[in-house]
Amino acid sequence: MKRRRIWISSPVYYVLAAAMLCMAGISFYWSPIAFVIEAVLAVAACIVVLVGEKRFKMHIGSAVRAAKNVLTAQDYEALNTFSIPVAATAEEGDLVWANEVFLQAISGRKDIRGDNVLRFIYPKTLHQVISDHGANVKIQDREYTVHAVRTIRGYVLYFIDDTYYKEINRQYNERRPVVAIMAFDNREELARDSSGMEDARIASEVESVLTQWALDMGGFLKKLSGGRFLMMTDEAHIVAAKEKRFEILDKVREIKTLENRRATVSIGVGRGAADLQESEHWARQALDMALGRGGDQVAVKQKDDMYEFFGGLSKGVEKRDKVRTRVIAATLSDHINASDVVLIMGHKFSDLDSVGSAVGMWSAVTKGLGREAFIVIDREQSLAKQIIVSMEKVTQDRKIFIEPWEAQAMITGRTLLIVVDTHSPTFVESPDVLRQVPRVVVIDHHRMMVKHIDNAIVFYHEPYASSASEMVAELVQYISSNCLGRVEAEALMAGIMLDTKSFVLKTGVRTFEASAYLRRRGADTVEVKRLFSNSIDTYKAKSQLVSSAEIYNNCAIACSSENIPDIRVASAQAADELLSIQGVTASFVLFQSGNSVSISARSLGDVNVQILMEALGGGGHLTMAGAQLENSTLRDARQQLIVVLNEQLESATQHTM
Repeated sequence: MKRRRIWISSPVYYVLAAAMLCMAGISFYWSPIAFVIEAVLAVAACIVVLVGEKRFKMHIGSAVRAAKNVLTAQDYEALNTFSIPVAATAEEGDLVWANEVFLQAISGRKDIRGDNVLRFIYPKTLHQVISDHGANVKIQDREYTVHAVRTIRGYVLYFIDDTYYKEINRQYNERRPVVAIMAFDNREELARDSSGMEDARIASEVESVLTQWALDMGGFLKKLSGGRFLMMTDEAHIVAAKEKRFEILDKVREIKTLENRRATVSIGVGRGAADLQESEHWARQALDMALGRGGDQVAVKQKDDMYEFFGGLSKGVEKRDKVRTRVIAATLSDHINASDVVLIMGHKFSDLDSVGSAVGMWSAVTKGLGREAFIVIDREQSLAKQIIVSMEKVTQDRKIFIEPWEAQAMITGRTLLIVVDTHSPTFVESPDVLRQVPRVVVIDHHRMMVKHIDNAIVFYHEPYASSASEMVAELVQYISSNCLGRVEAEALMAGIMLDTKSFVLKTGVRTFEASAYLRRRGADTVEVKRLFSNSIDTYKAKSQLVSSAEIYNNCAIACSSENIPDIRVASAQAADELLSIQGVTASFVLFQSGNSVSISARSLGDVNVQILMEALGGGGHLTMAGAQLENSTLRDARQQLIVVLNEQLESATQHTM
């Protein structure tokens, strides 16, 4: 209620108080007790009215004195004829004066004395207006920038009408040109299994859909070589496309071959660049990022290497062409021969794929090319100690595995570092080693992360591969096909079996070809199976996690706060085991590790757990991902996971083609 309304309502209060006194007097004749009660209430009401009126008079007096301190006679005359709206307030924000322009343009010529200024600057506050050196407010159909100046007992506010300039700025930002580059990312795969006429039809339909989309976006489309397209549009249409989650991906996916295989495109958008040249460069980087994450998605690059991703819910299509592998193998051999020592390093808490691929590269470097090589590993935190023990038994005459601190002492200007099974600079076994080595090679299969190793002289990234071990098995054949021994072949086979869940998930033709090669090199499947064996304590821990799981929105969630030995192994295996429950599309196992909580996420492909874990600061693959929440408890981590599931699961649970 406005304070000035008290002047209107005060007589009513007095009348009501007098009426209560009269009623109390009348009640004396029929009930003395009722008279006493009513008299007490009537007197109390009169006291409240008198005190309230006195306090309000004091407030008005203070406001008047504040106004006198705020505005001198000269200030009053100058501000009253000022061409912009001006108002003066008391300490609490109550308006005590406003000039004629304010009354006419903002308040509608109404008396505003006693009103609070929040009525005109909401949702901003006086403190925000002062601390932010001005605030933008909208009053009716006009926009103002409000500035406030503090005085002895109040504030003076200036309302600058800059509607025209803000509209011009808005139009400028909305009409800024944006470059987008699109790639028909599975054109070769569809063409391989289609007739020439069918291939032409698919390509024509995809181009037609993209052309129409470009026209709807107020731009144009130009066809480039290699199944790529360039589109020019503006900021306003990109914002509208974002709100629709880039529905062009769904429209392209509706185009199918006679075998019911769907077309997909990847789009890179360069947004907010300084000029068209920079926007085109950003669009290419964004497209590379989209393709590196498996394709069938949109990547929007903005300032400060910020990315937004849309789509990416379907499985990547396997690339059968090994030409790139042969070229990478030749280039890698040249860099190895030019090095004095080669260091090979995987990721933290190395698993069978990380260590297996590292062992395979070590064999190619030492036995195939005759160069000195070492595997950098923290064996205390490794989850693949069986491979380490097996390799040390067959190579007793030489040292293979070294600690990170030992590796740092070996680094020279000609040292080469090969990073396997990760491309994140923060997730490698030793970030210090990565920073010190001048030349780096990356071999990884995980979907591209925004923060990746960007100074690699060779970046062999294949998101369609099942595992890093599969990629290394292919490279080894072109480096030196006879360099692998039985133990090395079994280590690579174990890495493939781990990431494919024994040839169930993400298994393609090249996966079986690599496995066949390893089998020819002496890999024994029985011995590989033994590498997966657990202790009785780990098996019990896994069973306990599975039995304690709960189902939430078709997802299995299990938590463990106990200090269980080999909890990382048990959690990963429990996450795999939970997928065998009927109706479960994804599984999440959370466990406490010091002050942080780790999450192992798995799916059968219906849910992209990579997107879910990225929302929590992690990453991984479509079917296998993880995250680590620092300074968190199990309860808080579980709640954050639930929030992410509620927000993103609906768009993530799309059946892949």
